[in-house]
Amino acid sequence: MAKKLATQLVDQLQSAGVRRIYGIVGDSLNPIVDAVRRTGGADREGLDWIHVRHEEAAAFAASAEAQLTGRLAVCAGSSGPGNLHLINGLYDANRSGAPVLAIASHIPSRQIGSDYFQETHPDRLFTECSVYSEMVSTSDQAPRVVRNAIQHALGRRGVAVVTLPGDFADLDATAPTPTCHPIVLGAMTPDRVSVQRLAEAINEAGKVAIFAGAGVEGAHDEVVELAARIKAPVGHSLRGKDFIQYDNPYDIGMTGLLGYGAAAEGIEDADLLILLGTDFPYDQFLPETLTAQVDRAAEHIGRRTEVQIPIHGDVLPTLHALLPLVAEKNSDQFLRRMLKKHDRLMSKAVGAYTREADKLVPIHPEYAASILDDVAAEDAIFTADTGMCNVWTARYIRPLGTRRLIGSYLHGSMANALPQAIGAQLAFPDRQVVSVSGDGGLSMLLGELITAATLRIPVKVVLFNNSTLGMVKLEMLVAGLPDFGVDVPDTNYAAIAEAIGYHARRVVDPADLEDAYRAAFAHDGPALVEVITDAQALSLPPKITGEQVLGFATAMSKVVLNKGAGEALSMARSNLRNLPRG
Repeated sequence: MAKKLATQLVDQLQSAGVRRIYGIVGDSLNPIVDAVRRTGGADREGLDWIHVRHEEAAAFAASAEAQLTGRLAVCAGSSGPGNLHLINGLYDANRSGAPVLAIASHIPSRQIGSDYFQETHPDRLFTECSVYSEMVSTSDQAPRVVRNAIQHALGRRGVAVVTLPGDFADLDATAPTPTCHPIVLGAMTPDRVSVQRLAEAINEAGKVAIFAGAGVEGAHDEVVELAARIKAPVGHSLRGKDFIQYDNPYDIGMTGLLGYGAAAEGIEDADLLILLGTDFPYDQFLPETLTAQVDRAAEHIGRRTEVQIPIHGDVLPTLHALLPLVAEKNSDQFLRRMLKKHDRLMSKAVGAYTREADKLVPIHPEYAASILDDVAAEDAIFTADTGMCNVWTARYIRPLGTRRLIGSYLHGSMANALPQAIGAQLAFPDRQVVSVSGDGGLSMLLGELITAATLRIPVKVVLFNNSTLGMVKLEMLVAGLPDFGVDVPDTNYAAIAEAIGYHARRVVDPADLEDAYRAAFAHDGPALVEVITDAQALSLPPKITGEQVLGFATAMSKVVLNKGAGEALSMARSNLRNLPRG
């Protein structure tokens, strides 16, 4: 019997090292799903079809698998609404540099262009969130399109989309199946003259600061060596946290809206700022000073702040070339001042909620996060929902050099944590995977609790339930607006989880947190710990401007007028301890 296009496509995916496809079965995808079913055999390991409850979750799960493994991951959506649901997760994957291939099934080929039932144009819709998007037009062309998609996803570290008309998957394959030969991406070596210029700038500068992003992955020791030699404090972005914060005596924390520690001032006060592997988007936190930027993506250099010393290259070969040219600085006054300030801020601001908080009710979320950090495995993988969960994990979860922490850091989508945890757990079945979810995010894709329960995926969901959209509330208050439309009725998510087969516990007393975490982590299967946290506990940015103070004060006056003084007083009591002090 002749090989079908669906089988050929699945063979190509297996050849590229794909282990599973995330999606929902249905209509135009059915021949591909059946081809997946038939992959198993006595002489080879088959693909798994991971049946999620929403295609957005499929894309998030594939993105997490690809980010954590570096391998190609695949998701799929049926015609029209099915593949449209992928789009949010694919935006996140593409911005995160995750090699993901999306199969977008289409309506029957003869109906395209006739406003047929469920007709969309996936080959057009996905162009903005992909590095490659193409529609299969003939059976001869199909394997080449799939091969090109695989190569683009892996080579350009992004999303590739293959649109397949609904009647094509069941056609006979008419072209040979190409073999996938994986490409190992090489390191990009910088221009020698540019490196020399950077070395001269470092040697001439009095105060140098380093700001590191995700591009320092694999260059931890070299960054620390450079910092030691030039007496430079090292700040980092949220995506850079995993790769540079641990075992780093020069760390001064993170700047940006979720920042903490002395990073903001340490960067602002420098004569020379060195940006290493970061495309940090918040230009209001970047100073107007002499700036060097090292990045393998030339288009990233200078697009956030003015850069006088551009270095096109990977961080590791750049530092290998730079270190022999840099003289050791004698004065460490600037570095010591920044480290002292960082220590003071960490103990007075970031540590404020974690001291003497074991009896405070409602539970302070910072305390819950610090206990989670203590109890979680040393090689745990954390996924964090966008919003306040990003703040608590950024400030309290230590990377240790063995842990990973991912989230929707560049796209900023809600509801990412649980589906990302599902993808992470399937990719790493022997590691502890913790979804740090907010009640707002979890409720958006609540059905994925069923996915984990059905497939017995042992993810651990730590749910911070404050019955409000905390980050949005803070945004409103800083803008001078009273919070409105952000609060929701209390929902017992532990009861919901228990009803579908989870080990679940609702925690209202902080004294019970550690036992609840340990029991969940010891459970052989999915588990959920719902932590009822203080709804008035808000994150304060590392730098508070006069406009922000004015906005907050204006909003508080409106809160008093509209809701009475009680809520404003409650909010003040919850947050005064967390004000940064000099």
